[in-house]
Amino acid sequence: MEEPSKVIHVRNVGHEITENDLIQLFQPFGVINKLVMLRAKNQALLQMQDISSAVNAIQFYTNVQPSIRGRNVYVQFSSHQELTTMEQNSQGRGNEPNRILLVTIHHMLYPITVEVLQQVFSSHGLVEKIVTFQKSAGFQALIQYQLRQSAVSARDSLQGRNIYDGCCQLDIQFSNLDELQVNCNNDRSRDFTNPSLPSEQKGRSSQPGYGDAGGMYSLQTPGARAVGFPQMGNAAAIAAAFGGGLPPGISGTNDRCTVLVSNLNPDRIDEDKLFNLFSIYGNIVRIKLLHNKPDHALVQMGDGFQAELAVHFLKGGMLFGKRLEVNFSKHPNITTGADTHEYMNSNLNRFNHNAAKNYRYCCSPTKMIHLSTLPQDITEEEIVAHLEEHGAIVNTKLFEMNGKKQALVLFENEEQATKALVSKHASSLGGSMVRISFSQLQTI
Repeated sequence: MEEPSKVIHVRNVGHEITENDLIQLFQPFGVINKLVMLRAKNQALLQMQDISSAVNAIQFYTNVQPSIRGRNVYVQFSSHQELTTMEQNSQGRGNEPNRILLVTIHHMLYPITVEVLQQVFSSHGLVEKIVTFQKSAGFQALIQYQLRQSAVSARDSLQGRNIYDGCCQLDIQFSNLDELQVNCNNDRSRDFTNPSLPSEQKGRSSQPGYGDAGGMYSLQTPGARAVGFPQMGNAAAIAAAFGGGLPPGISGTNDRCTVLVSNLNPDRIDEDKLFNLFSIYGNIVRIKLLHNKPDHALVQMGDGFQAELAVHFLKGGMLFGKRLEVNFSKHPNITTGADTHEYMNSNLNRFNHNAAKNYRYCCSPTKMIHLSTLPQDITEEEIVAHLEEHGAIVNTKLFEMNGKKQALVLFENEEQATKALVSKHASSLGGSMVRISFSQLQTI
């Protein structure tokens, strides 16, 4: 039996759950003195005014499953009898006002730069400094105002709001820092009071104290020396796109560019469908279906790093009723011939421009796809009609960003979404060529 405490530990607190949501859940049982959101752990600590209030809340929610915004949360007594300054400062000052805000951005479908943040937050007062970085909680920023009241106004007005329609949700706390140190003025950090700062500090992270990954030129693994990425044109930006390091299992040192794909459905697959799938992870040079093994194909990627991403994210994925086997080929490249399809100069290659940014969207196949370059007068009904042959569509969302129509489409499972992507990427819809990728969002 847990020892009763004034402090309640709440688990499974998703990023969509706000402080006010938790307050409404526990307020009926008594006065809430303190609340700390542990965003990196999807948890929260909440201190009631007295133990009897906490006991009443725990007893009630033992018999009634608490749910917030459709998500079940789980409550128990904390091992803490009081919330100390250390716990409150673990993610920020919580509710204690400060002129520096700690901002976490969830559902980050699009890149967020210093300029975007300055535009959003400057409507509430003079923004002096901004530092962005990647932590376990996700993409974060520290934003320093000239006045504390400006920070309070920004937090009250912007908490829980989206920067873009349907994505990039702001989760704002007060920081426990007194002053931001900015060493460089670039797209990751900016001191608006000192425009003469250099754009980079050569050979070191621009803001190492805040966990920034922008100056990472190699990946340091435990017990190993730093490993460089010679085949990657912009290692720093690519590392930052993956949160400051590469996904588990990705070494970044592979130099084999050709991938062997097996267990394909030969009646349903062709070179263009394979291109649509593998081009998510890098540029495609050429593809060859093996006529002596109809369920096999070779895919030559732009470099070894892109090939490694494709193997990592696609191995075991389902497509047309088959579980894909994706491995490195013994062939260094595919010899050009009558039975190969060339894609090197294709304008459909996704990494021709802003290559480092596109790594941000690399992931295993998901149930959700993102559609862009849609016609301005498109409707959700037309999108559903274009895609529904590939599987049951659970939900859709049509939205606009920077004056351009885009959409999210949620299928029942990953295979249906993958079929839609390989079949309809670069297809014509309402006179426009639609571009499709997997979305890392879980719900619409």
